[in-house]
Amino acid sequence: MGTPDAMRGRVSAVNSLFIGTSNQLGQFESGLTAAWLGTVPAVWLGGVGTIVVALLWMRLFPPLRDADTLDTADPDV
Repeated sequence: MGTPDAMRGRVSAVNSLFIGTSNQLGQFESGLTAAWLGTVPAVWLGGVGTIVVALLWMRLFPPLRDADTLDTADPDV
């Protein structure tokens, strides 16, 4: 949200790397969990884990939680 102009290319590259690999890693993790626990428990565990991580991030990063737009008038942000 507050990436300096000089760093936007690097930040975009790292973001693309994480977004590009997250689907494959998530599919592997889901398949492994389903093989170990069964399909229904794996789905429940994934759903509960997602909610826990979202709540944790809301608590750890309040500026992200409170952001209304991606634009900022404050150059220090």
